[in-house]
Amino acid sequence: MTTVVHTRADLAAARAAAPGRVAVVMTMGALHEGHRQLMREARQRAGYVIVTVFVNPLQFCPDEDFDKYPRTLPADVEACTAEGVDLVFAPDRDEMYPGGTPSVTVHAGPVGEILEGASRPGHFSGMLTVVAKLLLLTRADLAFFGEKDYQQLALIKRMVRDLEIGAEIVGVVTVRENDGLALSSRNRYLSADQRKSALALSQALREGAAQTEGARVLEAAKKILGEEPGLQVDYLALTDPLLGPAPTTGPARLLVAAKAGTTRLIDNVPVSLGALA
Repeated sequence: MTTVVHTRADLAAARAAAPGRVAVVMTMGALHEGHRQLMREARQRAGYVIVTVFVNPLQFCPDEDFDKYPRTLPADVEACTAEGVDLVFAPDRDEMYPGGTPSVTVHAGPVGEILEGASRPGHFSGMLTVVAKLLLLTRADLAFFGEKDYQQLALIKRMVRDLEIGAEIVGVVTVRENDGLALSSRNRYLSADQRKSALALSQALREGAAQTEGARVLEAAKKILGEEPGLQVDYLALTDPLLGPAPTTGPARLLVAAKAGTTRLIDNVPVSLGALA
């Protein structure tokens, strides 16, 4: 049975008694199969698995509704129990930020200002701040994050390296539904027609990734997106794996963000440039 704690004192006590290597999976709840895959990966590599459930107010932008974010802790705990998670840490806002909104936060740097950062100012600084706090509170040896939020993953890896935080950050391949849509807690907000429109995101990424020359990658993906009137595309970008300029040859990343109705979705895939056909 998974133990649930809500205070940092109880977390510290449980962590002190944890056997072997400790892994953490950080979530905002509303757990789905993508989160469960992170738990499975963590279970395979650690002797003790912690899942955190905390809707972090710092990473919500002014036009995003923090109060409407789904909160489903009982169902989340059931999912964690099914995956063999040892501990769920589900603090409230005062427990995570006992002094109120922190005056010292983690700045995301230049990579935090492009792509998602350009559309959601301040989001990544809020995300990195809570991730840093949770890494320190859990004292985890490993932390697992999905590649669907690729920019988030890249920034967390950079923060851990730059600040000498002693945890290994593990990226886990995006989990998709049968129709190709990347799993997301936001998918529940899509109507049937909006969901059909949203499928153009993964289709565009597949078509782009099938190309081996940068301009053709973008051209193929843009063609698919342009044929779907139900999408409002925010960005389509080809970068190197660290989100810098795309190389001529070698590994790259193709990322997209768009709205289907009022629901904002993101997705990405790896691309190999210059490879033989």
